[in-house]
Amino acid sequence: MINPSIFIADDHPILVKGLENLLREKGFKVVGSALNGQAALNFILKEQPDIAILDVEMPLLSGIEIARSMLQNKSSTRIILITLHKSTELYLQAKKLNIFGYLIKELAIEEIEKCIQSVSSGQPYFSTKIKEMLGYTQESKSVLDELTMTEKRIIKLISQHKSNIEIGHLLFISPRTVEKHRSNIISKLNIERKTGALSKWVQQNSHLFN
Repeated sequence: MINPSIFIADDHPILVKGLENLLREKGFKVVGSALNGQAALNFILKEQPDIAILDVEMPLLSGIEIARSMLQNKSSTRIILITLHKSTELYLQAKKLNIFGYLIKELAIEEIEKCIQSVSSGQPYFSTKIKEMLGYTQESKSVLDELTMTEKRIIKLISQHKSNIEIGHLLFISPRTVEKHRSNIISKLNIERKTGALSKWVQQNSHLFN
């Protein structure tokens, strides 16, 4: 895909204008823009641009809803989502909808050119920085295999906001033993040893063991 046609949709006019100007300066062909999801969907269905850069949260229709409609309509338009939210659930939902690109707004300007180039060549671009923030890596997934059954149960209970005492009661072990297991889990997952770090990791990676 050489010099793809690009459409932009975001409910913030300044952001749309800024992104349009940036892409045109870099030689990309911007064919249109919209300030709400319904207008964006109408344009995409009619004009079939090569790439659509969509804000996740917009009036009338969200970027996710547009992506779902594109999938149902078997549209060839490749979608890049931009969002403020560092949500694991949203990230995984986007991947299931065959999204080609996923960026967060604070990194969009520095990554958008690389993202478009990757998407144009048929390679999805999910910012590695996003995955680092979410803790969602293949390494995280595979390392869970190293945990014992008890350690996996403890992680599950931590995800349910259980305390060491509650976990001990449920697993018939002492709170001190629970703490030892937590220490082993932290070591195996290479998590920073500071207050709340394990609980934070568990909440961010709940999709790996739920």
